[in-house]
Amino acid sequence: MKLVIVSGLSGSGKTVALNTLEDAGFFCVDNLPIELLPKFIDTMVNSKPPLYDLTAVAIDARSGVDDLDHFEDIIGQLRSIDFMIEILFLTADNSQLLSRFSETRRKHPLSRPDLPLVDAINLERDLLKNINANADLIIDTSTLKVHELRQTIVERLLPNTGTTLAILIQSFGFKHGLPADSDFVFDVRCLPNPHWEERLKPLTGRDASVIAYLENIEEVNAMFQSISEFLKTWLPCIKKENRSYMTVSIGCTGGQHRSVYLVEKIAGELLQQRYNTSVRHRDIS
Repeated sequence: MKLVIVSGLSGSGKTVALNTLEDAGFFCVDNLPIELLPKFIDTMVNSKPPLYDLTAVAIDARSGVDDLDHFEDIIGQLRSIDFMIEILFLTADNSQLLSRFSETRRKHPLSRPDLPLVDAINLERDLLKNINANADLIIDTSTLKVHELRQTIVERLLPNTGTTLAILIQSFGFKHGLPADSDFVFDVRCLPNPHWEERLKPLTGRDASVIAYLENIEEVNAMFQSISEFLKTWLPCIKKENRSYMTVSIGCTGGQHRSVYLVEKIAGELLQQRYNTSVRHRDIS
């Protein structure tokens, strides 16, 4: 039996995540208070026959300060039961959250007349820090459209059976900011940049002419070998720790050429090694 706990900031996509899991066959409960979580799991585990093999609950900041402060203890006790628990935490930067609340005209659950929206967001971020710290998978939805979030959840969460490490290899541009959901970040801005070649400038690292340009550069091949050797060395160790998810981010200046090329090349090698691998290019269409 498997339980996915969905949490995160209001406006970051918790409803989309829960609906995606429900469409995939999960029994879903929204806004379950943390204090009721042990009773809920007890009911799921001890029902004969089991009510559901796949369940998901959404928990937010309205659970109360005391329960949120003791979240780690509660989860620690529950993980000792023969019940697989995974925690999904959704986040986004403040500017995106402010924009989303402005567009939908929804009220923030912690807002009140004497508390500006940005302060309510920061308060919620602080209240949920223990859940964030204990999350198995963190997804930053700042740059994701709704369909992209659904696809990300399907690719990263649903294929996982608890015995396979799900790896996301993503490219990004430093000028657009660091991804918040990275376990490892590799900076490849030191490599020759196809951006300065007029014929390559509008293309991406997935185009044949850019690939041909980069694969003939010694430093690019050396960088690929270094990252590849790092992953080859440490992935088996990470798998032994029963990690379910890992995100590797590779960044160049704009996230269009060098990082995209290396992500595709490294992901291809991991797939050949039969790792559960998915690819995301954050800053290209």
